[in-house]
Amino acid sequence: MQNRRDFLKHLGLTTAGLGLLPTLAPEADARDKKLFFNISLAEWSLHRTLREGKLVNMDFPAKAKNDFGISAVEYVDQFFKDKAKDQAYLNELKQRTADLGVRNVLIMVDTAGPLADSDDAKRKQGVESHYQWIDAAKFLGCHSIRVNLRGKGTAEEMAKAAVDGLGRLSEYGAKEKIGVIVENHGGYSSDGQWLAGVMRQVNNPYCGTLPDFNNFKVSPTEVYDRYKGTEEMMPFAKGASAKTHDFDAQGNETTLDYPRLLEIVKKGRTKAFKGYVGIEYSGDRLSEDDGIRATKALLERVGQTLS
Repeated sequence: MQNRRDFLKHLGLTTAGLGLLPTLAPEADARDKKLFFNISLAEWSLHRTLREGKLVNMDFPAKAKNDFGISAVEYVDQFFKDKAKDQAYLNELKQRTADLGVRNVLIMVDTAGPLADSDDAKRKQGVESHYQWIDAAKFLGCHSIRVNLRGKGTAEEMAKAAVDGLGRLSEYGAKEKIGVIVENHGGYSSDGQWLAGVMRQVNNPYCGTLPDFNNFKVSPTEVYDRYKGTEEMMPFAKGASAKTHDFDAQGNETTLDYPRLLEIVKKGRTKAFKGYVGIEYSGDRLSEDDGIRATKALLERVGQTLS
């Protein structure tokens, strides 16, 4: 695995490459230009570090701020799944973020059960299991929770179940003024047209999407066009997930056309868009820390060009 020093050397930014600074000056001057989005950090970017016990959820906001200069965070329920109703824990987390000047953006919920199951009882249980995370998100000052549409059946059967489950959960979210946003996360949810259809049927301003730039695998043999899918999801988007895996010598993501994707986000913004594009580094060649830094640099560079 390439370490940070090797990666920077690969980019030509070591001491030996200081002669490049004059050519980089115009780009550096452009940093004064305000981006059309805010950068947040998705906790999943550090999932290996968390699972190895080298970091705990309570310290995640401080790491985001102190190590990466990022003042907005997106939590993953897997890393504090027994704390949704732990008021003492939530009080401390809220106080820590306030002291740091870090904004709590959303909670990604993966463990609360299916919302698009064809079984009414299972779907109802899934909906109600999400309530605690809406309550926690409201307390922490988040704008939304991110959910998945899991279930079995044909596209039509799952759409019907999803409209019911997501619709009922969004009604609860609306009462608390918390968004319920769906990520393209495999299966039919990674079909942009299908997911947009579900959104139109739910027809609730507190129900929306979180386009992930790379999660468009509908089945083992079918991958939906990520650019088309992102465009289809943007009218309902309350944020976006900047997935990255690897970078070339110029700092570009090697599998995704970031200028094209961010242009889609810029053109597709509506009043519902909360302004946050979350870093979600998922590669394994760079360390998690260096992958986050590389993603942030990419977002800043492309974002400045488009702003």
